Formats: sequence, C-alpha cells, structure tokens
Amino acid sequence: MRTDEVRDLYDRTMREHARPDGPGVRVERAGPVVRQVGGPDDWNGVVWSDPELAAAVADAAIRAQIEHWAALGHEEFEWKLHSHDRPADLGERLRAAGFAPEPPETLLVAPTELLTGPVVLPEGVTLRPVTDAAGAELMARAHERAFGTDGTRLLHQVVKRLEEAPDDVVAVVALAAGEPVSSARMELYPGTGFAGLWGGGTVAEWRGRGVYRALVAYRARIAAERGYGFLQVDASAMSAPILARLGFTALGTTTPYVYRAAG
Repeated sequence: MRTDEVRDLYDRTMREHARPDGPGVRVERAGPVVRQVGGPDDWNGVVWSDPELAAAVADAAIRAQIEHWAALGHEEFEWKLHSHDRPADLGERLRAAGFAPEPPETLLVAPTELLTGPVVLPEGVTLRPVTDAAGAELMARAHERAFGTDGTRLLHQVVKRLEEAPDDVVAVVALAAGEPVSSARMELYPGTGFAGLWGGGTVAEWRGRGVYRALVAYRARIAAERGYGFLQVDASAMSAPILARLGFTALGTTTPYVYRAAG
C-alpha cells in the first residue's frame, strides 16, 4: 500500500469509525466530529472531524464540544488534531477557543510482519506479561521512572482493561534485578486490522541497550499471531527515530489540543 492509501485506511477505520478504546467508554458521532466519552480516568476527546469541515462552521463545532464536556462536568478533554485535518487553520481556531497544544507526535505505521523478529534483551533483563493488578503496579512504576510523570491514571486504565476487556490489551514490563526498567502496552482494535503501540518508555540508565526495540518485537509477534496487519504509534521525538529505523513510515503528525475548564 502507498502511504496515502494507508493514511486513508487509518482515517476511515481508526478515526471516522472509531471504536471505544476500553470498557466503560462510548464513541459518538456529533455532527461533523467523532468523539470518545468516558469517565475521568479515561481518554476523553475528539478523534475525527469531517475533512470537509468548513472554516465557516469550525468555530461553532469547537464551541459545541466545549459545551458538551462542560455539561458532563469534565475538567478537561482533548481534540486530537492531525496535520492533514481541515480547515488548515483548525489549530489556530482551537487555540483561540482556549485549547493548549501539547508537543506534537509523529503518526507512524508499519506492516506487522516487518517487526516480528526475535525478542533480544540485554543481559539481566527479563520480560513479565502484565495480567493482574500487581503487574500493572510494576508497569506504572516503570512509567513514572521513565517519564517522570504520575502513573496513577495509567494504573487505573490498565487494571480496568485487564478486568473487563483482557482480550483487547497486551501489557508487558521489563525487569532488572526485580526492578521495573521499562514497560509498554498494545491496544487491539478488532475489525480494523490495526494494533496500537502505547506507553513504551525505558528508564534513563537502560536506554540505548535494545530494551525498547525488544518490547516492540514482543508486541508485534502477538499482533501477528492475532491477525493484525498494521502497527500504529503516536511517537514522541525520542521514539520516532528508533521506530523509523525499524521500518515504520510517517503518515503525518498529530497534536493533542487540551481544553481545561477554568478553575
């Protein structure tokens, strides 16, 4: 497939016809947008807007989403803007409406079969599949050490999915001397052909030793076994070069625009 064909497939299956990314959430078509709505620990936001969204109605569509989440009592939600979304000044309109852009990420996709090589780990590192709350706690600790951010929300999300939709998530943690040094998860989207790689992060002292690449291969092998043809990543500036070397192709960029209600 050509890059534009893969992008169109991704837009159609993963955005316009998005499925809930976990238990307890719902996906709604609201006029020119598709949004996901859940509880405070779930991801809430706009995943797609009509490519024919005209500048004349874009501001009204933005206001409607702000009013929707305000009525639900949510303190924040996200508009996930892709670089090929229209109108061309949609990002500027979101900022004018009070949204704050977070660092952009690169949308990367690769055929799963390209990534199913051996899982090679550095000496002293082992992988532990995450199947219960204890494993999820290790995963959250690795996340906190790797990114320097609070892992509470991740912990809640992983535990909930393991309990209510275990077939749609794969989670793994890398351990060295019993301590979590890296973790990652994969979200499976039945009926789309896409599996999403999320949260891959390694603590500073273990970077550059192949742990991240091993976690990609580990998840790719499982995705291939379950019949998923493509792997998708919203990659940070740190991860994107590694993934490009592994065979991922950039489809564009995606920028999280976050709206936070005034306190």
